[in-house]
Amino acid sequence: MAAKPKNSNAKSAHAVALDTALERSTVPAVSRAAAILRLLGRSSEQVGVQFIARSLNIVPSTCLHILRTLVAEEFVSFDPVTKLYSLNAGVLTLARQWLGQNRFSDIVQPALDRITRDYGVTAIGVQVVGLEHMIVVAMARSETMIQLHTQIGSRFPATISASGRCIAAFGEYDRDELRRRFKGLRWANAPSLSEWEAQVAETRVNGYAIDQGNYMAGVTVAAAPVFGVGGQLAHCLVVVGISEQLQDQTLARIGRDLRESAAKVSRQLGSA
Repeated sequence: MAAKPKNSNAKSAHAVALDTALERSTVPAVSRAAAILRLLGRSSEQVGVQFIARSLNIVPSTCLHILRTLVAEEFVSFDPVTKLYSLNAGVLTLARQWLGQNRFSDIVQPALDRITRDYGVTAIGVQVVGLEHMIVVAMARSETMIQLHTQIGSRFPATISASGRCIAAFGEYDRDELRRRFKGLRWANAPSLSEWEAQVAETRVNGYAIDQGNYMAGVTVAAAPVFGVGGQLAHCLVVVGISEQLQDQTLARIGRDLRESAAKVSRQLGSA
């Protein structure tokens, strides 16, 4: 059984995210169902209805009705002995269908494999979902360098790290909104707003971004933008490695390689 939150008065990150979604939602039940699925997806063990309701700040009876519907649709599994819930195989079916329809993952994988092989880094393809978040949709892991606790489907704040600088540089978003988002980011070694904006401007010039130990201490992240149909920012190619093993010359070479690879993927996706 999952442990109770230490502070029952403080909202969890899951509850805050759901509150934000509900403010924009025209169908609250769907937003709550999606939040429940995400919570179960992040849980390493089965959890009970009270834990789910408490974590998401949902009325327990409402939470139970939604869970029963998700169980009936085979998205959630219920253990009648322990009275606990977990994700069911129905979610996997949806994910498999999406991956089969997602051209980016198929197109980008050879580039990620080559970059990982050439530089001994972990290479990732992410899908940009506005200013809300980005989702890992493709990956090539390094056997010799850092092993990330990241997998297909992992979500990160859209404006964080090197990929976030790409989104700020090429996403055509309002400057005030970008500044507001920046203030809510969590970094290991946070740049100042002026430093970050200068880095965004540099990203716009270079065509790729570098994060040296800001997001994660001792870790360097590089990223380049991928544009979809109509020239809109749609994805990013991302490289992650240990800072002490990525010297400036190697890092510059990786940045140029990412930029060229991202441009090639953009053309394959139909970007003008």
